[in-house]
Amino acid sequence: MEIKLINEPFSILSTFVAELRDVNIQHDPLRFRRNLERIGEIFALEISKTLTYKETDIPTPLGTAKEWLPQEQVVVTSILRAGVPLHNGLLNYLDRAENGFVSAFRKYTDDGEFRIHIEYISAPDLNDKIVIMADPMLATGSSLELAYKAIQANGTPKHVHLVSIVASQEGVEYIQKKLGDEPVTLWLATVDDELNAKSYIVPGLGDAGDLAYGPKL
Repeated sequence: MEIKLINEPFSILSTFVAELRDVNIQHDPLRFRRNLERIGEIFALEISKTLTYKETDIPTPLGTAKEWLPQEQVVVTSILRAGVPLHNGLLNYLDRAENGFVSAFRKYTDDGEFRIHIEYISAPDLNDKIVIMADPMLATGSSLELAYKAIQANGTPKHVHLVSIVASQEGVEYIQKKLGDEPVTLWLATVDDELNAKSYIVPGLGDAGDLAYGPKL
């Protein structure tokens, strides 16, 4: 498994991540969602550089131009609900991609422990396709691992790109351990050192789903 930290060297991506974190800006859910979307566009551009391209003749009003066009079929998938704006950003650039969605959530017990449950999957045939799976936060890594395994029911992708904006070091190490031998690339914007007792990333940015769409029961 390859890991790519796309904010090295620094770029305008740092501004978008800073605004996601900033409690003085987070009160504006429209801007929060838009920043998730813009970061998705940056990830899409970077991932597009790994695709296979073929030289193609393109007719113009004055002749024929030769351009290089991607050849693989891409499937953009996201983990609901926080993954939706990130998904939209990826789709803004990879506009011919097919789409998939995975519902994963934390189910807490009375003692405060939780397990990740996969409740719903909607995806096309994934055989020999390039799959991009988006989840803004990589905390423990359990959600991404289970979602990755769940989509295998729809076929065997050629390659899977896992995309998260803010990750914990513990989560990165967990994904490396669980999926290290798989055809997977892990794409990240930034990595924080700590998880707290509730398995939230510190300093992180809080609950991305709540900040994008409002609190849930």
